[in-house]
Amino acid sequence: MNEVSRGGPLSRAITAATKIQSNELTATLLSFLFVFVLMTSYSILKPVRDALAADWGNVGLSLTWTANFGFSLAAVSAYGAALTYVRFRSIVPAFYVFFALTFLVLFLFRTQVPDPTLVNKGFYIWVSVFSLFNLSVFWSFMTDIFNTEQARRLFGAIAAGTTVGAIVGPIITATLFDDVGANGLLLLSALMLLVSALAVPLLRRLKVTQLRNKNETSDLSARQAVGTNPFAGFSILLGDRYLLGICGFILLYVTINTFVYFELQDLTREYSLEFRARIWSWIEIATNVLTVITAALVTSRIVSRLGMKTALALMPILVAVGVLALVAAPVLLVLAIFQIGRRVGNYAITRPSREMLFTTLNREARFKAKPVIDVVVYRGGDVLTAWLFTLLADRVGLGLGGIAIVICGIAAAWAFIAVWLGRNFDRASGAEKEFLNMRND
Repeated sequence: MNEVSRGGPLSRAITAATKIQSNELTATLLSFLFVFVLMTSYSILKPVRDALAADWGNVGLSLTWTANFGFSLAAVSAYGAALTYVRFRSIVPAFYVFFALTFLVLFLFRTQVPDPTLVNKGFYIWVSVFSLFNLSVFWSFMTDIFNTEQARRLFGAIAAGTTVGAIVGPIITATLFDDVGANGLLLLSALMLLVSALAVPLLRRLKVTQLRNKNETSDLSARQAVGTNPFAGFSILLGDRYLLGICGFILLYVTINTFVYFELQDLTREYSLEFRARIWSWIEIATNVLTVITAALVTSRIVSRLGMKTALALMPILVAVGVLALVAAPVLLVLAIFQIGRRVGNYAITRPSREMLFTTLNREARFKAKPVIDVVVYRGGDVLTAWLFTLLADRVGLGLGGIAIVICGIAAAWAFIAVWLGRNFDRASGAEKEFLNMRND
């Protein structure tokens, strides 16, 4: 037995630094590697996808975005149907194997079809759909492996794997693109997805043996129903105030992101393309490094010590302060600091805290309603808020000051919903903890 499993100095040091207990270390590390491989697989293809889009012009890209939203709606319904008819123990690895196979099909089309325009647009849409389902399915799986108390402490460290993957993926693309091209990267991404699926049965075993989360849903040999209606995700969502609150939280988050993104583009438009590329490269490096540190060492402490209300409401407050600072000093340095802080807060605190909200829900809500929220609400919110910003900026004529006032109002509503969700989460998780204590007694 190694030093970590015995609870020796190394185990105590890890526990003190990250809040990971010795019996959770293997599952946490494997979960970290799981999401790292998933994110790397996607991040390899993302630069290729974005490079293709430049060939179609604004009209062609807009039409592709419209088609992308339609495919997202269809994909949510198909995923709900799969949850109805496929064994629960098989759905998560089957999902990643399925996308790996579709990437292989795209590879064949790209090598056989003389006119690549239609194939490239299909590639753009399919990678975009995969990006939304990719992490959504992973986090749904995580909420089925870890209990609520463990999620508070561990999800921040696990989420750091997404940031590391987001760094490694583009490095692989930049290094190998000249040698293997887009087709070779497609094959590499497909292979990584196939490898990642191997983590699923290992984590299910650790759930019982080390995490000690065996319960009424852990009988993996039986068919485990998550409902018989493939469209149940929509009805579950509309009938649950808590889920509607999560939808409101995400819509306001998307609105803030869109508005800030458009304003940041306006502020950097005067610089040359080469200079902008260097600026965003350094922002990307600083963002990802700080996200890894924050997610591993800070996120769990914010949730555990200050509560979910604070964790969820932190970013709306910081965004409002950052926007006001940007209005007072619309210069490049303030822009860079604001962008780094906003993205670090999102990746390291807001996203993992938001995922913790689903740990208090039943299995059907987690696996059917969550993809509706992550795909339909998120993607639909992107489209709607982009047009809203265009209306306010181009038609109404609001400048940076006016947009900042709108953003602060949205941030206030965002913070209000965040506090409401945090209180409901704390109440539900407290009741669950009391029940478990009574059962143990």
